[in-house]
Amino acid sequence: MGRILCVANQKGGVGKTTTAVNLAASLAASGRKTLLVDMDPQANASCGLGVRVGADDLTTYQVISGDAPAAEAVRATEVEGLWLVPASRDLAGAEVELVGADRREYRLRSALEPVRASYEYVVVDCPPSLGFLTLNALVAADSVIIPLQCEYYALEGLTQLLHTVKTVKRGFNQRLEVQGILLTMFDARNNLSRQVAAEVKRHFKDRVFDSVIPRNVRLSEAPSHGKPAMLYDAKSSGALSYLKMAREVAG
Repeated sequence: MGRILCVANQKGGVGKTTTAVNLAASLAASGRKTLLVDMDPQANASCGLGVRVGADDLTTYQVISGDAPAAEAVRATEVEGLWLVPASRDLAGAEVELVGADRREYRLRSALEPVRASYEYVVVDCPPSLGFLTLNALVAADSVIIPLQCEYYALEGLTQLLHTVKTVKRGFNQRLEVQGILLTMFDARNNLSRQVAAEVKRHFKDRVFDSVIPRNVRLSEAPSHGKPAMLYDAKSSGALSYLKMAREVAG
């Protein structure tokens, strides 16, 4: 049975999609069959893997709406061992459309149940909010990974997110755990980066991943080429850091 990991943070610009894409690609590269599920209406994870969605293509919108099984929406990617369920802008309306639907918080969980056994890992990229789509991801997941940028205000909103995780665990998904907090955009030359990293580790101790993702130009450039960092520049510090993190996640 595949393990479902969701990558979540309601703050934008923290490296959430970068983490989802590169973690999924790194898990696949290490020989673990992986599915990436794009739950963000902006579809950045899909674009970051070079997948463009046409008008007739199946996406996570049809999957959570119940109009198509997840297996039919799965697409191959350029990374061997990595598959994708892409997103579309239609997802933005899902919360309103499904407001009165039965068990609407369980839509993604129910959709993934028939396919999760086909993969060792299922990675879900959440939108930068704590709305319906992120709630569905948390209800479906075994654990959540929280990217946290090494910048001022880094801890802002983290308490709210952890409270949401606790509420979901209590009310919807007893198996949900925090897999860890991932420090991103770290610049060793910057005093503030070092201070934020030290503060997060002091507060959260063993809940912080040993792996730290650096601020890296190649990591930033890769999505515009439709590739994860390991295909764009396998020797870059960003690509190597995510490979290390994947080993940490897989134990």
